[in-house]
Amino acid sequence: MALSILLLNEGMRCMKQIQSAELIGKEAATMIGLKWEGTFAEAGAGGIRKVQTEFKRRLHEIKNMMHPDELLGLSYHMTETGFVHYVAVQVDDVAFPNVPEGMVQFEVPAHDYVKYTHIKGESIESSYHLIYAWIEEQGLFLSNEPLTHYEVYPMKQDSNDHEPEFNIFVPVNKKS
Repeated sequence: MALSILLLNEGMRCMKQIQSAELIGKEAATMIGLKWEGTFAEAGAGGIRKVQTEFKRRLHEIKNMMHPDELLGLSYHMTETGFVHYVAVQVDDVAFPNVPEGMVQFEVPAHDYVKYTHIKGESIESSYHLIYAWIEEQGLFLSNEPLTHYEVYPMKQDSNDHEPEFNIFVPVNKKS
């Protein structure tokens, strides 16, 4: 079941879909990336964008990249002072011997996710509020996994763009 947010144009009386959400299953994946840890304020001040820029500069060091057009941002449960975030790409799982210096390899287990498309120019905060409201309305539950959500950006998108377009994936559990 998908969520659609519709806008009614008063002059034309037409509806336009601007955002949607859907429940999907994703297979386990092996990632290689750079780790960032900090506060929400540090993230908002550009901490993660700096890591994205550095990671893109070093992409040529990663072998066996599976989706070179996708930049992943994976956020994990909060720490005492903030949260842990990885800027990464998915790799073929035989890449282990080829992890570049300063990077880490990690696994993301198979799981069900709600996928939500955040559109350029819309409020990121509103997008997250809408996806969490949709999860609740569908009777789904947030996963207890350490991964709280991840975002998939077009690799070619400027990391310093303050109005990015990306897909949000939130791990969920279905009703028993």
